[in-house]
Amino acid sequence: MGGETVEEAVIVRAMEAGDWPAVARIFEEGIATGNATFETKCPDRDEWDRSHLESCRLIAERGGAVVGWAALSPYSDRYAYRGVVEVSIYIAAKARGTGVGKVLLLKLIECAEVAGFWTLQAGIFPENEASLHLHEAAGFREVGRRERIGQLKDVWRDVVLLERRGSLAEGAEAG
Repeated sequence: MGGETVEEAVIVRAMEAGDWPAVARIFEEGIATGNATFETKCPDRDEWDRSHLESCRLIAERGGAVVGWAALSPYSDRYAYRGVVEVSIYIAAKARGTGVGKVLLLKLIECAEVAGFWTLQAGIFPENEASLHLHEAAGFREVGRRERIGQLKDVWRDVVLLERRGSLAEGAEAG
């Protein structure tokens, strides 16, 4: 890489329709770990599209290949929660631990701020230590643990709830 850092070699861009096969493949790799999601199969493109906001859908590329994606989902349809979103971030198996997640998550945070979201939330299995560390390094803090919140393959799983309050929330609290 000629002295480049991994972060410099990662390009983050808006997700395009043609990215779906790579997005689905990376999501399936996450599902296969058993520690990324309660999902047991990748949704089809239309279902995924309906469950994620149109803004802040990002792709990470390295060496011309898609190596990660991130997107936001609404926390609630209620007006009071219009600025609260849930974060999804998935990194290709071959790119985990290389800094791709850090670059992608920081860009997602930046995009969310510009889009007017004041709270980002993430629910992460406690066994997914890499994701917990990634989110904490990006300014997320643990706000609780939901014990036995759901079953995955007939096993009750806990979820650590993290949130990141943005500058919009700080401004609202001060005013």
